[in-house]
Amino acid sequence: MTKQWFAAVGLAFLLAGASPAGAGGPPVSEATQGCLECHTSVTPGIVAAWRASAHAKTTPAQARKKTALARRVSSKKIPPSLAGTVVGCAECHTQNPQAHADSFAHDAYTVHVVPSPRDCATCHAEEAAQYQHNLMSQAYGNLMANPLYRSLVAEVLGPRRLAGGALQRLRADAATRADACLSCHGTVIKVTGHIKRQTDMGEMSFPVLAGWPNQGVGRINPDGSKGSCASCHARHRFSIATARRPYTCGQCHKGPDVPAFKVWAASKHGNLFTSASQGFNLTAVPWQVGRDFTAPSCAACHVSLVTNSDGDVLAKRSHAMSDRIDTRIFGAPYAHPHPQSADTSRLKAPDGLPLAASLDGKPAARGLISRAEQAKRRQNMQAVCLGCHATAVVEGQFARLDHTVRTTNQVVALATQIMQEAWRSGRARGPAQGGSAFDEYIEKVWTQLWLFYANSTRLASAMMGADYGAFEGGRWQMTMSLEHLRHLARKAGRQKSRP
Repeated sequence: MTKQWFAAVGLAFLLAGASPAGAGGPPVSEATQGCLECHTSVTPGIVAAWRASAHAKTTPAQARKKTALARRVSSKKIPPSLAGTVVGCAECHTQNPQAHADSFAHDAYTVHVVPSPRDCATCHAEEAAQYQHNLMSQAYGNLMANPLYRSLVAEVLGPRRLAGGALQRLRADAATRADACLSCHGTVIKVTGHIKRQTDMGEMSFPVLAGWPNQGVGRINPDGSKGSCASCHARHRFSIATARRPYTCGQCHKGPDVPAFKVWAASKHGNLFTSASQGFNLTAVPWQVGRDFTAPSCAACHVSLVTNSDGDVLAKRSHAMSDRIDTRIFGAPYAHPHPQSADTSRLKAPDGLPLAASLDGKPAARGLISRAEQAKRRQNMQAVCLGCHATAVVEGQFARLDHTVRTTNQVVALATQIMQEAWRSGRARGPAQGGSAFDEYIEKVWTQLWLFYANSTRLASAMMGADYGAFEGGRWQMTMSLEHLRHLARKAGRQKSRP
């Protein structure tokens, strides 16, 4: 590289408002300066986002010097080549190049398109490890490796055509899956070839990626790792404030199968957060209840390191998410003890289905957390609640949730009895008869009851979501679906009995 090139890099960097090494700001690596020399003009939005990030303002060595509770860098050792400069373009996009199938020669460097949790683990080892114990990290496999759920995906996404007066489902293609279910669950990103493009730097070759773009929580990355930190900490700012705002979770948890964001927004917590959050400190670590915030977002309850005014830890930071969840209340016909493993595709119910509970409600013999572990996780969650609420309020709230879990499971069991009788009598063709559980109209009514309405009712009870437990996707729709299911089963029986 010529002296003129380095001069141009330095000038462009200074004009961009950042400081190269030795110019008074945090030191920036030569490689990242090279990236910014072009990308300040080619992708100014990305550069502006990065410039506003903590990555651009702090070196890993500086971050390691913070007190234990305030520290965001969890890795005990940072490679010397990375410790002394800020985390910039090159520090993320050139990590572990030999492991990345998407690595390619770009200017003077070997870079890859998709930084992964394995790359982030260089500085954030604990968070990356915790995330692998999170259901989200296995979201792709939990959906696509489970034959029951895979058949639901096929039924939901498959296009139709008329054949002999009947609707016939066709196979959904990869683009449709990526644009729908796998947008949140994550795609498999593979390099399918390379393409040459003309740029301001001349002709360059770039990898062609199948399944890209995608920020799904269970994305299968080109280096073989699972997950995407960008799902919550959006590129390229990777802001803790963004991850703490409920709108981030609302990207996927909006419903109707998991209307957690809408339930939260309708709750008193959502009302208070929305009206007062402009005065909250969403970047503080640790996050002190009463000082930094007075109404919880999703992160306060499920993820963040939360302390009280005395500095006592109410809840440890955890990217496993389920550390504070004792009962899984959505995503399956029945609410049940949380799975031990993040890979739920390995669960097997007593009736042989790949579920945590059989269709008659009996839990799997193995693979679910014990009662002792349930109690521990509930205590973890209640510790956060007790930062604002009296014991009687917290105990009353959890007792109400337990009641809702029992009653919604009872309704699902009754609906499933009707559905199973329809399968046994030949009025519909279910899994035991070699068919799908989701392709006939009566099966769709049954699915809607537990996937939408039982789930919504439980979430409303868990999060004080007002009408979502009654009319807005709650008990009214659940009982109406039950009546509809009974009517369809009777109608099918009369039609079958006719000569």
